[in-house]
Amino acid sequence: MDSKKFFTSKINIVIFAAIATLLWGSAFPAVKIGYSIFRISGSDTASKLIFAGYRFTIAGTMVLGISLVLNKTIFPSSKKDFSRLAILGLLQTTIQYIFFYIGLSNTTGVNGSIMSSAGTFFSVIFAHFIYKNDKLSYSKIIGCIAGFIGVVIVNFENGMHFSFNFYGDGFIIISAAASAIAAIYAKEISNSINAIIVTGYQLFLGGMVLIVLGYVTGGKLANFTPNSTMLLVYLGFLSAAAFTLWTTLMKYNKVGSISIYNFLTPIFGAILSSIFLGENILEIKNAAALVLVCIGIYTVNSDVIKRVVKK
Repeated sequence: MDSKKFFTSKINIVIFAAIATLLWGSAFPAVKIGYSIFRISGSDTASKLIFAGYRFTIAGTMVLGISLVLNKTIFPSSKKDFSRLAILGLLQTTIQYIFFYIGLSNTTGVNGSIMSSAGTFFSVIFAHFIYKNDKLSYSKIIGCIAGFIGVVIVNFENGMHFSFNFYGDGFIIISAAASAIAAIYAKEISNSINAIIVTGYQLFLGGMVLIVLGYVTGGKLANFTPNSTMLLVYLGFLSAAAFTLWTTLMKYNKVGSISIYNFLTPIFGAILSSIFLGENILEIKNAAALVLVCIGIYTVNSDVIKRVVKK
């Protein structure tokens, strides 16, 4: 079957985009469950880095394996390309997930899934200053405002009491900002390097650095059991599968027709955190924050969506 025809089918777009965002959303409860079954305490930052490092090294290995099957190669064409991939790995995996893993251990899965959606809005703002053909429009500004209001609302407790944990919610926001910057850099280098190879190397190299940092700073990953090993493999698989599906969809379709599905990630993350962690998604502030974030992501992408529909 023709790959382009397969990945541009409307029903397949919906199915694969939903699968990718479902996988990303499942990471929020899965990571928190991992802390418990690997017996990683809230203050054990070094072991959290090792946990993250194993996940992304496994994911990178899986993606590079996919590249070997699809593209018959896993090697960048030059030393310059390799250095660019290493920089991306440090930014998109190492730096982003240092903040993500520490932040998620200090906040709830529901909060984390909502707060991380700030990355979508950071991407829009950063792109305004980097790309001449991607400036802020009225709808993008409204979408960013709605989304950031949603992020703020989730931090209110007991009526109008604002509670913001910098090492929890703050670190998740910093992680989202790092992700937005990395996405822009990834877009640039993907113009000259196969997108699947880019994904594989950034996951693998960034994961290896996390492992080294964790062990050097005194961390360890113990209590390997069939359940904990299966969870770790699943975390690696979800990253590998989600990134590969998303990259392929973006390759064959208009950006706007795919990016609109980003709003599903915080929804899946909040719902799955509620199911597996017993967190309260039905709390008014969480519901309001989810609605505003989804409206914001949709509105931010509405300009591109309208252009795609007209065509």
